[in-house]
Amino acid sequence: MRAVLVTGGSRGIGRAVALAFAHGGDRVAVQYAGNRADAEETLRQLPGKGHVLLQADLGEPDAAEQLVSRAVAALGSVDVLVNNAGVAPTQANRHPVADTPIADWQRVWRRMVDVNLLAPADLCWSVARHLIGRGAGGAIVNVGSRGAFRGEPDFPAYGTTKAALHALGQSLAVALAPHRIAVTSVAPGFVATERQAAKLAGPEGERLRAESPFGRVGTPDEVAATVHFLASPAAMWASGTIVDLNGASHLRT
Repeated sequence: MRAVLVTGGSRGIGRAVALAFAHGGDRVAVQYAGNRADAEETLRQLPGKGHVLLQADLGEPDAAEQLVSRAVAALGSVDVLVNNAGVAPTQANRHPVADTPIADWQRVWRRMVDVNLLAPADLCWSVARHLIGRGAGGAIVNVGSRGAFRGEPDFPAYGTTKAALHALGQSLAVALAPHRIAVTSVAPGFVATERQAAKLAGPEGERLRAESPFGRVGTPDEVAATVHFLASPAAMWASGTIVDLNGASHLRT
């Protein structure tokens, strides 16, 4: 039985990831930022015992290090970290360069860099130091995005921070391999989470489904299944990889 810290676990991909580990017999610490009701629903759905909820705004200084300390205190250790929390693209943070005033541009960039990149970096550092101190191996899985590779013209800070998150994972994969800590990333395309339900049901739905030759979008369970495997001992040799999960909607060369 492992102890797993999942950030952004109140719903969507994070909830599915937490469920995958719990169904596998692991104990899960679910971090959430502000939606306590959704986080409690995640906790309610987790099978087994010993799971906990941990509130933290990962955009705040020192929040990541404190979160890991609280997870270790609650679970006794942390063996697996899943960096899923992030500021996702929304109409409220859309920032194409031609139409965005500098104050709004800077505000969006700073928030996305803080939450999508610096917080995962601090979480990786904290969990890695914890594992090294214990002399224990472990796994870190970062949830990136297809947007890191195809570009995000309306959300350049999002695409940039996800690309940087992938690069962080590859650097740490090399640095942490001597300590038996595997670091991998997944790069999902469009996923049918609760947050995207209205978009999929509206005029954009047909276009989004047509991006993939499968004629549909991904599901949180599909992302969670890959994350769960990458965190397993069987996937240790995949350390450093970035797994595309986009239904062949964007192919890298």
